[in-house]
Amino acid sequence: MRKSSDGAIVNTCSVVATVGIPNRAIYSASKGAILSLTLAMAADLLPERIRVNCVNPGTADTPWVGRLLSQSADPAKERASLEARQPIGRLISSDEVANAIIYLAHPEQKSTTGTVLAVDGGLHSLNLPKK
Repeated sequence: MRKSSDGAIVNTCSVVATVGIPNRAIYSASKGAILSLTLAMAADLLPERIRVNCVNPGTADTPWVGRLLSQSADPAKERASLEARQPIGRLISSDEVANAIIYLAHPEQKSTTGTVLAVDGGLHSLNLPKK
């Protein structure tokens, strides 16, 4: 990567690095560390023209989340609760996260470094009234 003129690292973080969500202390701390690591690496690697960014997804509709939901007493109710937490009213798709990673890794994004890209349906930045 050091020999390339367009090196890029994209870390995957989580919205829990920037938003307090109950019962997620250890997970949140680990994701906060990834966010801080991303910014420190971006600063450290800037002279070598290696860009470092991260994507902060909200709750994504993945097989892992599906397994967690299937283990709850009322999977439909638990899914509805997760969807209601997202301002857009649905879980984030894995394609949406992948597209953000592709954008940040693209060699034409030479000026994008030290960026934390939220793919969270507005969870980190919108404070909407409950319906």
